[in-house]
Amino acid sequence: MFFHVLLLFLLHGFGGELRGASSLGINYGQIGDDLPSPDKVLDMLMALKITKVRIYDTNQQILSAFANSNVEIIVTVENEMLGELTNPQQALQWVATRIKPYVPATRVTGIAIGNEVFTDDDLTLMETLVPAMLSIHIALSQLGLDTIKVSTPSSLAVLQESYPPSAGSFKPEITGIMSQFLQFLNTTKAPFWINAYPYFAYKDNSNNIPLEYVIFNPNPGMIDPYTNLHYDNMLYAQADAVLFAMAKLGFGGIEVRVSETGWPSKGDPNEVGASLENAANYNRNLLRRQMANEGTPLRPNLRLEVYLFALFNENMKPGPTSERNYGLYQPDGTMAYNVGLSSFKGTSFSPSSSSISLTSMATREMKGSTIGYCRSLVYSMFVYLITSRVFTRRLF
Repeated sequence: MFFHVLLLFLLHGFGGELRGASSLGINYGQIGDDLPSPDKVLDMLMALKITKVRIYDTNQQILSAFANSNVEIIVTVENEMLGELTNPQQALQWVATRIKPYVPATRVTGIAIGNEVFTDDDLTLMETLVPAMLSIHIALSQLGLDTIKVSTPSSLAVLQESYPPSAGSFKPEITGIMSQFLQFLNTTKAPFWINAYPYFAYKDNSNNIPLEYVIFNPNPGMIDPYTNLHYDNMLYAQADAVLFAMAKLGFGGIEVRVSETGWPSKGDPNEVGASLENAANYNRNLLRRQMANEGTPLRPNLRLEVYLFALFNENMKPGPTSERNYGLYQPDGTMAYNVGLSSFKGTSFSPSSSSISLTSMATREMKGSTIGYCRSLVYSMFVYLITSRVFTRRLF
């Protein structure tokens, strides 16, 4: 009976109609010494008709270069600044100097307060999150910028349970602060952002997780035994597990958006699955679903907004080889692999005549026969889904 009530709460708690695919979102990282200038990046995005971008700071050159364009930007407050911004006066000064001078010419639509704070293992940092968000939100309101949404991206390591998606729940040690955070999102109508990487689950358990399920290729999928909802890919199951986790804390009307997802095109020998072919399949299939306005099984009428990670390969990122090879593009504008977008080698950043337009993907049928994986194998995969060994990505 509890599950029936919870499911009704989730299905009807969000009153939005089907939202059109106004744009693919993409993460524009800058940890490289060979990246193109922001004005050239803007030319590239405009040619691709990509109008949603997330950056990992408040880079003044980017905010200036993107003025008077149609590109919406999510900016980021670095983790180390959260403690300072719990002070309302410091938050007001931060907004007045970092945001106010650039809007409305530059379309700043969101501010990410830190990144993966809930899984940082720093209790002090975690305790500053909601106060810093509140201070920034109040400062935005005082300066007439309250249309800018404030949230924070979380890794899926915030989940204690995820199999099946209807069992989604948050780790008990963070539920106190998580409830405060969700109350803030609910009051301000801001989304819950997740950094979701099915790649990591596959890398750590490739013997039990079918690749086809993880990269959106045709596969039998699974049915959640408590909701009878069918899942044919891991990303949607991850998003719905978060929805159920929020509902169990009394917040069933908050939208989930994917602030990061991607697949590396190269990795170290122990990084199973990191390849050009898998990266191309994952991102190409996800692009097609984005252009088809797909929602998750739990919220089929609300398009799941996704920001791909990342625009460029970044040669100065620390960590394993995969960390430097998430980009759709090389810094010179050539494609790292072909997902149906354009190549921009050189300085003109005009699309090649042989490229496939982003919008044409909605009309291309997803081809291929269903792979004959047995359902028992798919079920064993879900035992591992999301939280058993989620790799927490650190960007700062």
